[in-house]
Amino acid sequence: MTATESGLLIVDKPGGWTSHDVVAKIRKLAATKRVGHAGTLDPMATGVLVIGVEKATRLLGYLTLADKEYTATIRLGQKTDTDDADGVVIESVPVPHLGGAELRSAAAELTGEIRQVPPGVSAIKVGGRRSYRLARAGQAPQLAARTVLVQEFAVGAVRSAGDALDVEVRVTCSSGTYIRALARDLGVALGVGGHLTALRRTRVGPYTASKARTLDQLAADLAVIPLAAAAAKAFPRRDLSQAEADAVAHGAKLSATGTGDQAIAAFAPDGTLIALLTDADGRARSLAVFAAAGS
Repeated sequence: MTATESGLLIVDKPGGWTSHDVVAKIRKLAATKRVGHAGTLDPMATGVLVIGVEKATRLLGYLTLADKEYTATIRLGQKTDTDDADGVVIESVPVPHLGGAELRSAAAELTGEIRQVPPGVSAIKVGGRRSYRLARAGQAPQLAARTVLVQEFAVGAVRSAGDALDVEVRVTCSSGTYIRALARDLGVALGVGGHLTALRRTRVGPYTASKARTLDQLAADLAVIPLAAAAAKAFPRRDLSQAEADAVAHGAKLSATGTGDQAIAAFAPDGTLIALLTDADGRARSLAVFAAAGS
């Protein structure tokens, strides 16, 4: 690709890398600073990290809102100060035998629309400072619960880990859901404590792990998903006439799409991505404009 080509990369993030580390690597490979990601993955996590290059960075804020899927391992019987294996064990409780029905029942209570308190060690800002920075400075904030949607919290294989129990799970959830918090809360519900020991994101919106590429593969071939193709896959489509495309490119509003506040990808007759649109006050307005029609 050239340094100015716009599009998405679906990266299979390796463990031990921060999301920012991956962005920095892609900036070097693409020879541009205009690179960002849609949805942070913790350093211990692996899997799908959607990266935008050049104009595609303007899609990322809307892709971040897409639902996500994960596979994870939860260790019951040990609580850590970060709710994952990167933290320090602060409480251990020998776990009695827990049957599959008991585990599934506890997971079911954490399924659907729930109120979730984010982990104290997280990127949430409190008074302009990241929560994890406050926690590391000994000023761990009390974060407010927020509503998230867990469509699926499925219990899989269960195996002994000394006095603890490792439980494999699969989660489908809305943006903003912390899998670490689900691990913590599952342990609380069962009265034994719990934390996350492994996490892999397998899907972000329409982008799956089967299509993700490693950093080594991207170093050999940094071909992006072109901007128009990326938008067409991720958002509902609206095809514009040339007159409509020209109008939107110059900031005009169109008739409503009828899809509420959902982002819609609008295309010129030649297939060029013109803008992301949303309905507001009975009209379709631009969220982001990508191209000048007719240019």
